[in-house]
Amino acid sequence: MDNREEVREFLTSRRARITPEQAGLPSGTRRRVPGLRRSEVAALADMSVEYYAKLERGSLAGVSPAVLEALARALRLDDAERAHLANLAQAADGSDALTRPRRRRTRDQWTPHRSLQWTLDAITAGPAFVRNGRMDVLAANRLFRAFYTDVYATPGNQHNLARFTFLDPASRRFYPDWDTFAGVAVAILRTEAGRNPHDKDLHDLVGELCTRSDEFRTRWGAHDVRHHGTGTKRFHHQAVGDLTLAYEGLEMAAAPGLTLTVYTAEPGSPSEEGLRLLASWAATQDADARKSSTPG
Repeated sequence: MDNREEVREFLTSRRARITPEQAGLPSGTRRRVPGLRRSEVAALADMSVEYYAKLERGSLAGVSPAVLEALARALRLDDAERAHLANLAQAADGSDALTRPRRRRTRDQWTPHRSLQWTLDAITAGPAFVRNGRMDVLAANRLFRAFYTDVYATPGNQHNLARFTFLDPASRRFYPDWDTFAGVAVAILRTEAGRNPHDKDLHDLVGELCTRSDEFRTRWGAHDVRHHGTGTKRFHHQAVGDLTLAYEGLEMAAAPGLTLTVYTAEPGSPSEEGLRLLASWAATQDADARKSSTPG
């Protein structure tokens, strides 16, 4: 993932989605491009057309915070997009202008401390797990493993939620709102690409998904990013049926870049009963597994 290309495509895609009317500009009748012209963005950001064209070609190295803010205002970026633009600029500053940065492999660099697993295991009312920006599941409680049984059932998923979403047909049953989940997964990966553009594992994952999934490739090209911290999602579990769960994603201060996510159900709701049934089902599955592994 070349930083200049990422910058160019991100800025171009943000410019293309803004209509002149949204920007308070006359629409005219002879527009060759969707959205705003470069000259219009430059005027809104109070910079020369030549300077904006340089930025859109991918040259963010050395750009001041004030320029980034002016650009964000002109392109009407939301908080997640502003953070992504800042990450792209930071990555540009960290790149050697004469040599291509070596992509780093990071999969094996973090192991959950045993106290983290104790913490996850202490959460018994809902699924809880830790993931990185590539959507690898790094640690989880028993209820999460029972909840996402399809992720663990298929070795090709490699405990990765993006790979599960786009490459495993079971995801379309598990996620009734599959399009929403697909968009979120791509946005999380795109955000991580801006934050850590030289991650070899991320590069390999995106390449695999682009090759094997037309739907991923189309969404990846949209350059959408988002903050994914809290909300409500719908699921359909093979053993307990439909569940509507709230989630909270907490950034881990002791391990930057990792997120602890906990799913919970509204007290007294059918989904809360569903989670209790899921816990019972998981206990039965564990007991059956122990019996089958016992000699004699």
